[in-house]
Amino acid sequence: MKKIIITVITFIALIILCTTISINKKKKNSLKKIKVAEVTHSVFYAPQYVAHSLGYFEDEGLDVDIILTSGADAVATAVLSGDVQIGFCGSEQSIYIYKQGNKDYLVNFAAMTKKDGSFLISRNKAKKFNVKDLKGKHIIAGRKGGMPAMTLKWALNKHGINTEKDLKFDTSIAFASMNGAFIGGTGDYVTAFEPSASTLVKQGYGHIVASVGELGGNVPYTAYNAKLSYIKKNPDTIKGFNKAINKGLDYVHTHDSKEIAKVIADYFPDVSYNDLVNSIEKYKKIDAWYKTTYINEKDFNHIQEIIKNDNELDKFVPFKKLVNNSFSK
Repeated sequence: MKKIIITVITFIALIILCTTISINKKKKNSLKKIKVAEVTHSVFYAPQYVAHSLGYFEDEGLDVDIILTSGADAVATAVLSGDVQIGFCGSEQSIYIYKQGNKDYLVNFAAMTKKDGSFLISRNKAKKFNVKDLKGKHIIAGRKGGMPAMTLKWALNKHGINTEKDLKFDTSIAFASMNGAFIGGTGDYVTAFEPSASTLVKQGYGHIVASVGELGGNVPYTAYNAKLSYIKKNPDTIKGFNKAINKGLDYVHTHDSKEIAKVIADYFPDVSYNDLVNSIEKYKKIDAWYKTTYINEKDFNHIQEIIKNDNELDKFVPFKKLVNNSFSK
């Protein structure tokens, strides 16, 4: 009798399990599939991983696949070609595309980070850092025309440092190769995002001396974009995506670094829990994330100032053309 009861219970449990799997499968299949190309994989984008981990996208009827696509130019190419529906990169890329005369250009519809997320790392430890200490030094700054390099250049220029004459401002090394070059002995300074910045420090290769974001000021540094035509044809998708990211932003502003680390840990399997907490804390300290996805004109114009300072832009492009806030809070 006991064996029969156990068999029946096991049978019922299997039926429940199979039913649950079937329901979840049907639910998954009913979601609209969206591919997002992210410019790099960093703790800097914690709100996105929170939204993905906690099911905020699924709550909006979306099945989101996040694809690493290194470099903002590569992200833009993926969106324009239709390989992905949404791009996640510096909003400068939308400006470049618009200036090229593309009629179906990229439009920014949601912001996440409001300043540069890289940190300046010195090979040698200094008691107190001063921007003017960079004179005569070799800085691995990032790709020419990319936001990390342009933001740092703008900040140095504002402090009276000429990046052409006063130091070696190196933009010859690809973004993905910067850390490796620094480890190999190239440069006195390098910029890196978290968790890479802390990893370099932990491994004894350098010391974090400044936040490039604090030096460069507020801009819609990393934003979501899509083709003009896609936004027009899929307003509900863009609205739902926005709501999910807003929930992610709200979460990182209302929870401490330890709680956030637990939620996004699976997205950084090679990073220890304590290092993850430390990285998140760094971004909280510099106030890296917007409160909502709304992009304000002042910040957008500042990013244009930074680009113009690097001679990558002759005149400002219209804010209303490249920013659509109708889906934001």
